[in-house]
Amino acid sequence: MQDYIQKRVMQISNYILESGSTVRATAGVFGVSKSTVHKDITERLPLINEMVAARIRDILENNKAERHIRGGEATKQKYIQQKKESV
Repeated sequence: MQDYIQKRVMQISNYILESGSTVRATAGVFGVSKSTVHKDITERLPLINEMVAARIRDILENNKAERHIRGGEATKQKYIQQKKESV
């Protein structure tokens, strides 16, 4: 694995550990695709640090379990904003 990829993997994993961020949000922060973030944390990170990879997996599983709530909240905020704009 090239050095810049290894460095990116560690930066992404540290960011997710600190923030509990989703794959989508993390991709936006680092300016890479969701696929890149996902590959970095599911395939590359275990080769670098298995303990960190296990912690990241727990965070991602929690995010996945809560995604229906976040989606509902986003839709609610959208309609609240539209209602404010129409008044």
